[in-house]
Amino acid sequence: MTHKPPSWFADPARHLWLPYTQMQTTPAPLPVAAMEGARLTLADGRVLIDGVANWWTAAHGAAHPHIVAAIQAQAATLPHVMLGGLIHEQALTLARRLAALLPGDLQHVFFVDSGSVAVEVAMKMALQYWIRHGKPDKRRFLAFRHGYHGDTAGAMAVSDPNDGMHALFKDHLTPQLFIDVPRGAAAYTAFDRFLDAHQDEIAAVIIEPLVQGAGGMRFHEPADLAAIAASTKRHGALLICDEIFTGFGRTGSLFAVNQASIIPDIICLGKALTGGAVTLAAAVARAPVFDAFLSDDPAHALMHGPTYMGNAIACAAANASLDLFEREPRLNEAKQIEAQLQRDLFPLRTLPGVVDVRVKGAIGVIEMARIANPAALRQRFVAEGVWLRPFGNIIYLTPALTIAPNELTTLTSAIARVAAAGDWGEGRSAETGA
Repeated sequence: MTHKPPSWFADPARHLWLPYTQMQTTPAPLPVAAMEGARLTLADGRVLIDGVANWWTAAHGAAHPHIVAAIQAQAATLPHVMLGGLIHEQALTLARRLAALLPGDLQHVFFVDSGSVAVEVAMKMALQYWIRHGKPDKRRFLAFRHGYHGDTAGAMAVSDPNDGMHALFKDHLTPQLFIDVPRGAAAYTAFDRFLDAHQDEIAAVIIEPLVQGAGGMRFHEPADLAAIAASTKRHGALLICDEIFTGFGRTGSLFAVNQASIIPDIICLGKALTGGAVTLAAAVARAPVFDAFLSDDPAHALMHGPTYMGNAIACAAANASLDLFEREPRLNEAKQIEAQLQRDLFPLRTLPGVVDVRVKGAIGVIEMARIANPAALRQRFVAEGVWLRPFGNIIYLTPALTIAPNELTTLTSAIARVAAAGDWGEGRSAETGA
């Protein structure tokens, strides 16, 4: 069947530079006309079930009426006002609500406009914290192999330097310390010894709690996270938890740190913060971190300020998203998704080429021995009526928490059919990254 593209779609690669994409060889992207819930409507009328929730953001599904109404109302009255000396209701309300939802004294919210920048700000907070405490030599970060924290320079520096998507830049970034996520008592001891050997130079430990996302959807246990937090505190370093992917129900709890009963010194939020409607992120600090910046000297302030930080439209969307988490059963829906993913995906473990199948909350992962061409495999899934974005050697599902059971079945059945056929794509991939 021939699908006629819309008039605006002519020669899309001429001016539009796509993410993680080799533009010389990439297939043409799909023209999207509309999205609603878990359904993506192409310009030619085809409908795909979205299995990745718009890069892990659309917790309530796309174009949720409550979020759309909040955006429209805010845009009509106050689209944006600079937070340099001014303030608006949506930002203050959102900061208060996040502080109430987060554990302990994580109550000082610094808004930014992307997840990568939230990580950058968290790193700057940690560095300046130790400068203010008279320990400027504590300037390195301990991160974890297979981790990913964003595409800006500081965030790249704490992402996996060898196996990650930023290996090309590793000689141009500030060198940091890396270790495997410790799993089990012996590894906890080794981690503790590593911290002991480097405690005079480590400003903070940074981790994606429970799930390392773009590094391969690798899971670890709440007990592992609790051990990391305890050891980090014992050795006088700050703990930064990057919940940009894991936050807002994705792992089955509102925040992944809830499952380990820990309170990081700084937590980074983004992606699903606005329910997938518009970009917004935040670095939220505990009181001792915030207090380190208080002084009569203006030079001791946190010197960071994105032009659109705390954008009113974005904050309105985020407040509407939190409304939905309060009034609708999102965490229960995540548990139901988890149960269905286990039923539908675990039988695939016996298929040739499948290395592992794992499920955590509303995340399902099929790890393959090899995927020759993730971009070609993506096109194979489009033919099945679903939108998935395999990367590396994994196929994953991160659907909207509101996805209907039959829509989720459409996704898992498509994966099962492709897996049974052994149709994993051929040739070189035009894309990298998640």
